[in-house]
Amino acid sequence: MLEAGCYTRPVRLSATDVYALQALAVLGAQGPGGWTGSEEISAATGVARPYLVRVLATLTQSGIVVSKKGAGGGYALARAARDITLRDVMRAIDGPVAPLSCVSLHWHKDCPAEARCHARSRVWLRVRDALLAVLAEVSVADLAEDYRQGVPYALCLDHLLSPSQGYRLHDPDPRPDPHSDPRPGETSEG
Repeated sequence: MLEAGCYTRPVRLSATDVYALQALAVLGAQGPGGWTGSEEISAATGVARPYLVRVLATLTQSGIVVSKKGAGGGYALARAARDITLRDVMRAIDGPVAPLSCVSLHWHKDCPAEARCHARSRVWLRVRDALLAVLAEVSVADLAEDYRQGVPYALCLDHLLSPSQGYRLHDPDPRPDPHSDPRPGETSEG
């Protein structure tokens, strides 16, 4: 059971995360010095422009993207694609990467059980550190390379997990067990 001072967040991608990665892949592929309009990014990614503009606004507020209004304006990366990591992006879009506030580096909330909590020290700190390390190894330059090679991140949208789809401990597993015996009166042929 979690102490009252800790909150949890699922460690999973959202559609917004995928849209941000798609937009950054397009911007990273454009190279330095150019501006790309939201219409062009929307066409390249298939993300509806009104939603895309909100994602780009979040990336702009976080200093990952810069924007320029008017003719010849649009969006560009704020720094070199190789210098923007997925750790930066995930924090900009989702906030804390840590699974619990008691292990968060930037959004830490003290927990009265921190010093004696084995789950915190043996699992959650390690999960946080592993996630941060892996996300720091991949940059927008890597996303841009995927984009240039035609890797469609839109396919990730078909693989997102949501709490309503998840298999929870208190729910019976809806998947049939292929190794179980059929119910009485049923044959294995259906």
